[in-house]
Amino acid sequence: MFEATTVIAVKKESSVAIAGDGQVTFGGNTIIKQGAKKVRRLYEGKVIAGFAGAAADSLTLCEKLEGKLESYSGNLLRAAVELAREWRTDRVLRRLEALLVAADKDILLMISGTGEVIEPDDGIAAVGSGAPYAIAAAKALLRNSDLEPRQIVLEAMKIAAEICIYTNDRIIIEEL
Repeated sequence: MFEATTVIAVKKESSVAIAGDGQVTFGGNTIIKQGAKKVRRLYEGKVIAGFAGAAADSLTLCEKLEGKLESYSGNLLRAAVELAREWRTDRVLRRLEALLVAADKDILLMISGTGEVIEPDDGIAAVGSGAPYAIAAAKALLRNSDLEPRQIVLEAMKIAAEICIYTNDRIIIEEL
């Protein structure tokens, strides 16, 4: 299975940035691609989303989220809840192995296949193999600097890439 790894998001006031590394692995021990784009703009560029997990599953879920955003006029929370509900209950979708992080100017969410939609308390969310490292770095930077979200996600991903063998430093960032 092809696996897309680390994505991190930071929301600070009405600013949000999501960064993804470029690494895709096969079988847990072989790097297949180093420059994958795991962060996408959705719904006329008003929402950004990032994914980790099985590569094809992740792309499928991004497309599903975009469809839900269209159905609910860009209401990210409603779209995420409906996606999570469908993901959990649909026989085919519930086999998809991926996690999503999505944000607009108002809200940052983590969405899982178990039907969970979580808005983190501190405005930091990450998914994938390097998530714990990226979160720790982002928390330290957010608490101890005046950096903007774009700078925080960039530095957090660089730190994660130094520690996690499944995370690389070919970072793509989208921000609102």
